[in-house]
Amino acid sequence: MTKYTNMSRRERQLMDAVYRLDKASAKEVMEYLDDGSSYSTIRTLLRKLVEKGHIKRTESGLKYLYYPVVKRKTASQNALKRVVSTFFDDSPMLAVNSLLRMKKGAITEEEFKQIEALIKKKK
Repeated sequence: MTKYTNMSRRERQLMDAVYRLDKASAKEVMEYLDDGSSYSTIRTLLRKLVEKGHIKRTESGLKYLYYPVVKRKTASQNALKRVVSTFFDDSPMLAVNSLLRMKKGAITEEEFKQIEALIKKKK
């Protein structure tokens, strides 16, 4: 398993794009980011992510398709652990409290019921 922490901010942006796109060419990543980066810059960064072991690539015709090594669910759990550790003193309760205090109406009544059911199940 690779560590998300040994990446630059820009590499993390590319990883986020690859996760969102699931499997993508350099051109698709470039179009997704839509920030004026050149095709060669994106290809170079993707190659570095391959070298670091964060993504793999497969040939598809005349292009490479890039995909993450770590499954999205695992990566999201690891990211959430880092956020809880960094910003909420390793307290899931503080993190949940912050989520619940976000923009009013962001959580529907149905979602509240689902959250309550998850909490009951976890007890």
